[in-house]
Amino acid sequence: MDCRVVVEAAVPVYDVETPDEAVRIAISKTGELLNPDLNYVEISMGERTCPHCGDELDPAFVAADESLVALELEMSVFNVEREEHASRIARKEIGQRLENIPLEVLSVEEEASEEDAESGESERADGA
Repeated sequence: MDCRVVVEAAVPVYDVETPDEAVRIAISKTGELLNPDLNYVEISMGERTCPHCGDELDPAFVAADESLVALELEMSVFNVEREEHASRIARKEIGQRLENIPLEVLSVEEEASEEDAESGESERADGA
């Protein structure tokens, strides 16, 4: 089974003035730490919401020219037995390169394999 795993990372950024600047620097910093070994990991801004009212918040919190940025790191993990196995592999692979950056698995979704796609196409062809 192949899975798509999304991991949230809390990336610290220093000497910034705006949330947009913090996000750009965090994405760049994370990309440098992951490349070239994990260049297949997709990096995007995290989505945060207020726990009380549910309003959408910026992915970066800036205070005293320092920021904590929520990023989502997405990667495919192949040939796993269970979703839990896929999440452990993703956390280990990403965590080895992002030392001292907290990680949390947000989602694990099973990817459709090529065999499933081919059998689906043949079923549609037979049924048509």
